[in-house]
Amino acid sequence: MKTKLLILGFAFGVILSFSSCSKNQKSTNGNNTSRLQIGLTDSPDPSVKEVWVDVVQIEIIMGDTSKPLILNGSHPGLYNLLALTNGKDTLLADATIPAGTISQIRLILGDNNYIITMSGEKIALKTPSGQESGLKVQIHQDVAGGILYRLTLDFDVARSIVFAGNSGQVLLKPVLRIISFMPSGGDIEGVVVPDSVRTFVFAIQGADTIASTSTDITNGDFLIKDIPAGNYTVSFVPTDTTYKSVLVNSSVSLGQITMLDTVKLQH
Repeated sequence: MKTKLLILGFAFGVILSFSSCSKNQKSTNGNNTSRLQIGLTDSPDPSVKEVWVDVVQIEIIMGDTSKPLILNGSHPGLYNLLALTNGKDTLLADATIPAGTISQIRLILGDNNYIITMSGEKIALKTPSGQESGLKVQIHQDVAGGILYRLTLDFDVARSIVFAGNSGQVLLKPVLRIISFMPSGGDIEGVVVPDSVRTFVFAIQGADTIASTSTDITNGDFLIKDIPAGNYTVSFVPTDTTYKSVLVNSSVSLGQITMLDTVKLQH
């Protein structure tokens, strides 16, 4: 009855120089920041049909300080842990954090936490300290600028949901442990102008397209996530055929993010 909470792409990365088409982020921020992505996944529990957790804020503690760092780019909401099974996951946060040592993660909860039993009964979950100090996971891991990490936690549902005797209350006291903490694949990101033209972006090795995405028409940004290390031809194909396609050579390293120079479409 173990449930896995995959903090997916605890993705720490900054923009590094990989080739003539890449920028070196060190020149702008001293390579002192990392990128943190937190996702959530789970496995089923035969004794409970649904477990809903109301996440309102995500924080981390860096080093020995007691002051929490609230993650920007968070996605608060009500999440059914038991719906996140068989490799499904959801992104909770995508934030920039300082390099250093992460001591702790905290999920600050709202008051709308509950379970649905196999018989369909809805029972509120009491979360001692969940609304104040949050659900805490001790980490104590160093993170360096320019590295992309993946952290996997094990969430033990059977031990985390406690039926409190004759009171009828059900308590959520999460039992979490770290399974792994390792570098992930690399990312390619950048901007295409004019940003009003949606452009398909393909990461190609030899004759194979490894991954693809499209630009955001509000700002021209694109991001290809978590692809194997190696050399790539990045192909930009505008949906407006009055513009020409563009090819750019790029290299991706394990655990790093390659930022391409701005791609300018031409007629």
